[in-house]
Amino acid sequence: MSRHRVLVVDDSAFARKVLREILAADPRLEVVGFARDGLDALEKIAELEPDVVTLDLVMPELDGVGVLQALAQHTDAPRVVIVTMTDAESALGVAALDAGAVDVVHKPTALATDRLYELGGELVEKVVIAARSGAAPRALRGRSVPAPSKGPTRATKTRLVVIGASTGGPRALTDILAALPANFPVPIAAVVHMPVGYTEAFAARLDDGSSLRVREATDRALLEPGDVLLGRAGMHLRVRLLSGSLVGMLDSSPLDTLHRPSVDVLFESAAQELGSAVLGVVLTGMGSDGLEGARAIHRSGGQLLVEAESSCVVYGMPRSVAEAGLGADAVPLELMVRAILERV
Repeated sequence: MSRHRVLVVDDSAFARKVLREILAADPRLEVVGFARDGLDALEKIAELEPDVVTLDLVMPELDGVGVLQALAQHTDAPRVVIVTMTDAESALGVAALDAGAVDVVHKPTALATDRLYELGGELVEKVVIAARSGAAPRALRGRSVPAPSKGPTRATKTRLVVIGASTGGPRALTDILAALPANFPVPIAAVVHMPVGYTEAFAARLDDGSSLRVREATDRALLEPGDVLLGRAGMHLRVRLLSGSLVGMLDSSPLDTLHRPSVDVLFESAAQELGSAVLGVVLTGMGSDGLEGARAIHRSGGQLLVEAESSCVVYGMPRSVAEAGLGADAVPLELMVRAILERV
């Protein structure tokens, strides 16, 4: 079996050494070289043609976001996993995810110490996932969205759209929200698996690029038409009907799921509160978070959409729902906005 080719990019010689040792120790991976800064990275990518690049964000000459923006011009560009330092760089990390990075791994320290080896398991797993992933989704921004062909096929009025995503999800959600109209008639609650400290910056970036009102979830935040509530990393997001108003509730209880926030938790709460008036959308991501929540929506008579394999970065979460016999319609990302509009 051929190994996945990896290029390590970091301006720290010690970090390059550690990352190279960690990756080379896995039989699925082959480290083909390293680069010291962004310009060096672009030259090495052209020369060595790696499958995956581990990319530092803060570098001289050209930073990580600049590298990603340059790679976006090429259809055969390698997948990129960001290896960054602290949550203080979250805005830059969100920009990198928006520019096409597959995932983020946090360095446990900025110092040249053996603590860097602590990121080994997570780094290897995310690099392998990136190597096996599909192409990054093409941006919807700037495109005209086709008008719905017909009215909703269901008689039930949708009152809430809930969206779940993981790997590749920041870019997919960004493109969907950027293409939805300002008069979108119902609120949206969304969960994306992201590192703690990233969702506030991500929500602000989404708000800047959308006609809708996007914000990171706060406890008892009101959800009205045109609002988008993004689950806060590290806390579950649930929706509740209180005195006739739909609100988002934050749950800081001990971690009882693989992910927090969990797509399952959001979807199940929506089904419990609103029954058939829920549209659930499962976008690209690894694993099966969202499957049990989708079952709850299906049992309540709600509607389900999943991103088609053709546009997924990782066809894991959508596959689990699509293959569960829940009546979910599979839609490629470029047609997802139209499919959502048809159902609300």
